[in-house]
Amino acid sequence: AFQVDTCTIVFPDVAQSVTHVACWSANAPPLPDHLLTTTSDFFERLLTHLDLAKQNKSESQQVTVTPANMPEFVESWQSVEPLRASLKQVKAVLNATTHVPGYINGVISLMRSRAHAWTESEIAGLQAVSYQVASLIDQRQLQQRLGKQRQYQQVVNQLTMAIHNAADLTEVVKLATDGTAKALQVKRGVLLRLKYWDPLFRPRPEAQIPKIRVNVICEWLDIAARVEPSSQAVAPESPSSSAEASQSFWIAECTLCQEAFLHPDRPVTIPGAHQLPPFDASGVAAAFHLDTLPTALLAPLESQGTVLGFLVFQHERSHVWQAEELELVQLVSAQVSTAIIQTETLRQVQGLVEKRTAELRESLSVQAKLYDRTRHQLDQLRCLNQIKDEFLSTVSHELRTPLTSMKMAICMLRQTDLPVDRSSRYLDILEQQCAQETNLINDLLALQEAESNQITLHWQEIDLKVLIRELAKLFRQKWEAKGLTLDLKLPRRPLKLMSDHASLHRILLELLTNAGKYADPNTCVQLHVTQTTEQPINQIIVTLCNVGPGIAPDELPLIFDKFKRCQRATQDAIQGTGLGLSLVKSLIQHLNGTIAASSCTTEDSYSCDTRFTLTLPQMPETSKLH
Repeated sequence: AFQVDTCTIVFPDVAQSVTHVACWSANAPPLPDHLLTTTSDFFERLLTHLDLAKQNKSESQQVTVTPANMPEFVESWQSVEPLRASLKQVKAVLNATTHVPGYINGVISLMRSRAHAWTESEIAGLQAVSYQVASLIDQRQLQQRLGKQRQYQQVVNQLTMAIHNAADLTEVVKLATDGTAKALQVKRGVLLRLKYWDPLFRPRPEAQIPKIRVNVICEWLDIAARVEPSSQAVAPESPSSSAEASQSFWIAECTLCQEAFLHPDRPVTIPGAHQLPPFDASGVAAAFHLDTLPTALLAPLESQGTVLGFLVFQHERSHVWQAEELELVQLVSAQVSTAIIQTETLRQVQGLVEKRTAELRESLSVQAKLYDRTRHQLDQLRCLNQIKDEFLSTVSHELRTPLTSMKMAICMLRQTDLPVDRSSRYLDILEQQCAQETNLINDLLALQEAESNQITLHWQEIDLKVLIRELAKLFRQKWEAKGLTLDLKLPRRPLKLMSDHASLHRILLELLTNAGKYADPNTCVQLHVTQTTEQPINQIIVTLCNVGPGIAPDELPLIFDKFKRCQRATQDAIQGTGLGLSLVKSLIQHLNGTIAASSCTTEDSYSCDTRFTLTLPQMPETSKLH
C-alpha cells in the first residue's frame, strides 16, 4: 500500500522473554517463518536507536529516519540474521510506534532502498495503521496470557488431584517437575531433595549452613536443551543411587542453594531481570550447568521452617521471570512440600503401626503360649489330683484290708484257750498280710525311684534263658492251684545281653504275675523269646500271652499309668494296686527297651488273647552304660 521495498513489525513477547519480528520484502523470497524470533532486549535497543524509549508513551509517535542516524538503525538489526544483508541497502525509513494505554507494544518500519521524502499522507496513513496493529498485538498477547493461565491452572489441578488420590510420591514429583517445566516453556526442570546429616532441629547460629547433602531426584529436559540428559526420574527413597556424581553435592558447595536455604520465603533467580544475583554466582554447583543454561529460578520446598528441597527451572537464554510464573512455581512448591510431608508422615505412621502390630502379635503369641502352658499345667494338676484320689482310694483299700485281717488275727491270738492249729492259722494270716503291706510299700518306693531317675543300674552280662527258667519254675508251682500251665519257647543258642539283673528280674516277675492274675483257670500262659539281627543293634523280643477277660480298647492306652486298673478287674475283685505295669514300663525305659500291649478276642469269642511284647537291645549304646 505504501509502495515500499521492506516492511517490518516488531513487538515483544514478555511471557517468553523474546522479540518477534514480522517481515515482508519485495526483492527477497518469502521467509520460512512468518514470525522471526530474536533476543528479548532487541525491542528496547530498537526504541533506543530510534530515540523513542524516553518519549511520551501516552500517544503514538512517528519518526522519519534520515541518513544521519541510518547507521545506528541498521546496526540494531544485526541480531536478526535473515534481514541483516537486505537492510544494508536501506536509504529511507519511516517508523511508527504502536501502543496501548500505558506502554508501547510494537514498532512498524517502512523501508526504501532509495532516498525518499515521506509525505504527510504517508505519515498519516502509517499512523492510522498503527492503531489497528496495536490492537492486534495486544489481542495476541492477551490470548497468550490466557493460554498460559490455563496451562498453569491445569498443572495445579493435576498436581492437586494426584496428591488428593494419594499417588506415589515419585509420580507426584515427576508431575510437578515435568508439568511446570512444560508450562513455563523452559529448557530444564529439576527437583532437589535435602538429606540432613546433622540433627534437624539442633540449635545453630543464625545464617549458619548445616551439613546437608543435595540430591537430584527428578529431572526434565527439553529435547532442544544442550545439556547431556540424565535419568528422567529417580526414586525419592534412594535419590543418589542412580544420579550422576555431579548431581549430588554438599549445600556448602553451592551459593545458589545456600541463598535459597537461608531465605526460604521467596524464590531465587539468576541472573534476574537485567540485574546481578544477590550472591556469588561463580560458586554455583556444576549440577546446574550454568554454562549452557545461564538463567535459573530456584524455589525452596519448605514446611514449617524446614527446607525439604528445591524446585529449579532453567533457560538457555536471558529471561525475565514474570509475576504469574513466580506465583505458579511457589504454588507448586507448596503442594510438593505438602506431598512430601504427607508421604513421610504416612510412612512413619505405617512403620509405627507395623511395629505396634508386630509387638501386639508377639504379645498375643506369648499370651497364647502362656495360656497353653497354664492350661497344660491345669490339666496336669487335674491329672495329678485324679492320680492322688486314685492313689488314696487304692492305697487306703490295700492298707485297710490287710490291717483288718491282721487286727482280727491278733484279737484271736489273744485268747488263752485257742487251739494250736488255729493259732498257727492266724499267724499265717498275719505273716501273709504283713508281706502284702510290705510289697505295696516296696512297689511305691521302687516306682518313685524309677520315675525320679534315682535308680542305680548295674550293667552286666546276663543269660536270659537261665533267668527265665528260674522264674518259670517258681510260677509253675504258684499256678498249680489255678490249673495254669506255662509254655516256654526259647531259642537253642544262648541269649546273652547286657542289662541290669535286678531290673530285668523285676520286669519279668511283674509280667508273669500280671498274666497269672488275669488268666482264665486251666489255660496256658505262653512265653516266647526271639532274637533279631536286622536292626542296627541286635534285639531280643520277649512275648508273654495269656487268655482271659482281656482289656477294653478305651482302657488299653492307660494300662501303664499309675493306679489304672481295668473295670473288669475291679468288678471281679482281683487284688492289685495298679502299680505293677507302671513300674514295668519305667524300668524298661531305663534299660533302653520298649513294651507294647494288645488284646483281641479269641476264636470262641468268650475270652481275649492279651499279649505283652517286650523289646530289649542286646548291647545298649556305650553312653547309656555310664
